This record gives sequence, structure tokens and C-alpha cells, in this order.
Amino acid sequence: MASEALGTPAQICTRALARLNSGDVRVTAVSAFYETAPVPASDQPWFVNAVARVETGLSPAALLSRLHEVEKEFGRMRRQLNEARVLDLDLLDYKGMFQEGPPILPHPRMGERAFVLYPLRDVAPHWRHPVHGATVSDLIGALTPGQGIRPLAGSVPRLSGLE
Repeated sequence: MASEALGTPAQICTRALARLNSGDVRVTAVSAFYETAPVPASDQPWFVNAVARVETGLSPAALLSRLHEVEKEFGRMRRQLNEARVLDLDLLDYKGMFQEGPPILPHPRMGERAFVLYPLRDVAPHWRHPVHGATVSDLIGALTPGQGIRPLAGSVPRLSGLE
């Protein structure tokens, strides 16, 4: 299914969150949406990124599997690293757990990426990295310069729209 048929990136994100918010996963908070430059830098268009906080009884592996199921429903095919994709859902943290995998927790590169940290700060401003204790604000302050990120105008999601 072509991404154009699915709608804008923000519409795809909203629909993916609605799909995730069912059964044994409940979305409890969603950040603002952000437009972000691709990492690593490439000729791909800017992405739309957000962070959602969820409640679930699923294990980390089962939750990651659920995220991959949602991606597949939206046409995601995993063929090569960093390829263009219609949807990319990651498990960033699971109850502050440290786990060498699978899945690796917390997400191994989350502390280096503006497209994760800015939306994370929206939904979990007091979050601390479970390994070294850095706050989300500390991590934002230590980011490598030049990571393009800007709030997507008019895109503050509402939980009521996910039901």
C-alpha cells in the first residue's frame, strides 16, 4: 500500500496510534508531532515523529511484536537498515528496565536523537535513563548540533481521537 493512499505522515501516525490503542495496550499520553530531518542524513524527506506512553500487561518482547504488527498493517516491509518507510514504531523504554535483549532496553540510540528526546520530554518530562540516570533534559542539552527538528504546526494529538 503506497503511503500516499494512507494519508499524510501525521494522519498515518494518528491512525497507527489508534490501532495500537486496543485490546491489551492502552495509549495514555501522546506528544506533539515533530518534523525531523532523517538520521543518518540522507535525501529522504523529513519525517514526522512522536512519542506515546502506553499501559500494557504485555512483556517487552510481546509489546515490540505488537508494534511490528501495526507497522506491517500500514505496509512496512523490513528489507534494509535506514530505508524509507511509511511507519517506524520503536520500544524506547519499558518500566525503566535494563535488558540486553531481545529487545534491547532502553533503546540503544534514544539518548542521541532529538527526534526521540523532544517528544519524550512532552510525555515524560521527569524520565531518567535507566542505565546512567541522565534526565531527558540533560540528554537534550548534550545532543550533537544540527539535528533538524521543529513542531509540526497544528498537530497536537488528542487522546479522544484515538478511540
